[in-house]
Amino acid sequence: MNVLIIGGVAAGTKVAAKLKRDNYHMQVTILTKGKDISYAGCGLPYYVGNVIENRKDLIVNTPESFSKLTGVEVITEVEVTKVNQNSKEVEALDLKNNETKTYTYDKLVIATGADPIKPPIDGVNLKGVYFMRTPEDAIKLRESIEAGEIKRAVVVGGGFIGLEVAENLAAQGVRVSVIDMAGQILPGFEPEIANYVENHLADHGIMTFTETKLEAILGDGKVEKVKTNRRSMKADAVILSIGIRPNTAFLADTGIQLAKNKAIVVNEYMETNIKDIYAVGDCAIVNNMLTEKEAYSPMGSSANIEGRILAHNLNGKKLSYKGVLGTAVVKLPELNIGKTGLTEDAAKAEGYDVATVVTVVDDKAHYYPGASNFIVKMIADKNTKKLLGLQLVGKGAVDKMIDIAAMAIALDATLENIKDLDLAYAPPFSTAIHPFSHTVNILLNKINGEIHSITPREYMEGKAESYKIIDASISPSIAAAPFVDLSKVHEELPQFKKDEKLLLVCTKGKRAYMLQKRLKNFGYTNTLVLEGGTTFNEISL
Repeated sequence: MNVLIIGGVAAGTKVAAKLKRDNYHMQVTILTKGKDISYAGCGLPYYVGNVIENRKDLIVNTPESFSKLTGVEVITEVEVTKVNQNSKEVEALDLKNNETKTYTYDKLVIATGADPIKPPIDGVNLKGVYFMRTPEDAIKLRESIEAGEIKRAVVVGGGFIGLEVAENLAAQGVRVSVIDMAGQILPGFEPEIANYVENHLADHGIMTFTETKLEAILGDGKVEKVKTNRRSMKADAVILSIGIRPNTAFLADTGIQLAKNKAIVVNEYMETNIKDIYAVGDCAIVNNMLTEKEAYSPMGSSANIEGRILAHNLNGKKLSYKGVLGTAVVKLPELNIGKTGLTEDAAKAEGYDVATVVTVVDDKAHYYPGASNFIVKMIADKNTKKLLGLQLVGKGAVDKMIDIAAMAIALDATLENIKDLDLAYAPPFSTAIHPFSHTVNILLNKINGEIHSITPREYMEGKAESYKIIDASISPSIAAAPFVDLSKVHEELPQFKKDEKLLLVCTKGKRAYMLQKRLKNFGYTNTLVLEGGTTFNEISL
């Protein structure tokens, strides 16, 4: 069987390698537009920041080494311009000599990936405008930094890549601002999480400006300034990270079904609507595992999973891809961020009766050197207690929390199923009650009426305005708020009425919860705990 693969980065090389590994006699050919294949696209920001020192480390395999290792034929610098499904042929332009060539196939795999969006604005072609999609992009940017050409930079786009680039530019001593036309950075994250990260970045010298649209890039031959709908900003460099567009324009007349964003629609077997044509990676759109609706997941992890499944199927198996959960993690200055599953709003839109909780929990034994906190938001269905989503920030290993949640959601677990998991514990790694289990227990307590609390989002919306703030911290920490020392509460508190609306606030939420339980014993009926305490909330009296 002759398998022709268009595209040779993550998904394309995964299909090819697995095909030949399982069936070496199969004829497998990769056509790729670039000179490189199998490069570490997700590692590019870290080359800019000199975390990855050598450019050769960005290239996982060269075309030559990949061919020798796998037996796959790799043809570089050819751009496919037409697919003829009737004759099972593709036409490609040889970029080295401008000649058109024809390649035949029995099975065609489209793995053409996506390119960064280039906005139609003045100055976009000036020297000093960069993207972050190929090794050459990262190499050119770092060379300019090391040459002393960049002192101030504006990153356009507050998604993962944009923020990773901002972090690495700042680590190289560049003054960085991030602008985004959306109302928050980190699309797909809860607004309160994004707001916390914005404040954290500001504390580390990276200023973010939301609802700020790039209108033009100004300069005489090179970048000198950016113009936005709000203000102009001086800059020596502009890094555009405003999104990507699937490379599918060459399929316009093929009849292959495309989604609204022009990604190729595939079924669970990675098949397109045209017989013997398949698609994987950033050029394809898959389904969300929870909602069963279309989901675009341009991630190296998704690309490799899809590629492996398709290779099995081309070798005669019938494996299905269950879909994605939107799982992701990102590293920022002294803060890691992760998510999986549905957000609160997305869960409500799907018809769930949503319950959420925000916790501040230790990431390892508090007495162990380097211990810190996780700030966690957990989302579940109130009726079934099914886990729907998790988002968190912290200095520690947020990925382990996210991975536990992703596994639980994928297995359709409820909070009751996962509250007592036998998770790994030792002081350097975790707490005796794991921070994941701790959060599950608190959400269950909330659903079951054991704790009465208000979320940070509700607090920001003013839903506690009629409540008197009580400082329940270990020592007074909220100016002008009455302080109540839990360790001294052994009877009724004469300064408060039994039905008075009291908002109990401490550093993390734990002492406030303990005070609420204590006060209930003395007949107080109208108390609320502020989830996340002063760690996550800005208190206003």
